Amino acid sequence: MNRQELDRELEQAGAEELLASAQLARLAYNGPDGLPRVIPIGFHWNGEQVVICTATTAPKVRAVSSRPEVAVTIDVGSTPSEAKSVLLRGIATVDIVDGVPDEYLAGSRKTLDPEQAEAFERSVRTMYDQMARISIEPYWARFYDFGAGRFPAFLSTLASEAAARASG
Repeated sequence: MNRQELDRELEQAGAEELLASAQLARLAYNGPDGLPRVIPIGFHWNGEQVVICTATTAPKVRAVSSRPEVAVTIDVGSTPSEAKSVLLRGIATVDIVDGVPDEYLAGSRKTLDPEQAEAFERSVRTMYDQMARISIEPYWARFYDFGAGRFPAFLSTLASEAAARASG
C-alpha cells in the first residue's frame, strides 16, 4: 500500500473519528515464544502513529522490541449497522522514556472526566519513573463501516453474486 492509499483510508471521516475517540485498541504481536497474542489496550493516535504506553517490564515490550511487525484493530458497534473498524499493520518502535508520556495521559482522558483525569495523572506520575512508549507506524490500513456498506471486497462480491442469483 502506498502512502496516498494509506492516507486515503485513514482520512475517511469514520476512520478519523475512531482513531480520535475509541477507548481501546487490540494489539496483535508475537510473544517471546513466537506465538501470537492479541491484547486490549489504551492508545493515542497522534495523526501519524498509534502510540501505546506501558510499564517497561510489560512482556509486550520485550516481544515487540524483537519482533516489531504488529497489527492493530480499533472497532466499535454492537450491531451490524453500527459496526465500524480500522485495521492497521505496522512497524513498532519502542522507546524507554523518563516519566509519563503525554500520549499515555491523552489516551486515558478518553475515558475519564476532568476530575478523574487529574487524579489519574497524579497517581501514575508517582508510580512510573520510566515508561515504554510504543509507536506504531502504519504501512497498511483499512476502514470498514458495515452500516454504510463499506466492507471487505470479498463480502461485496458475495453479496453481489447472491443478489444476481436471487434476481435471475
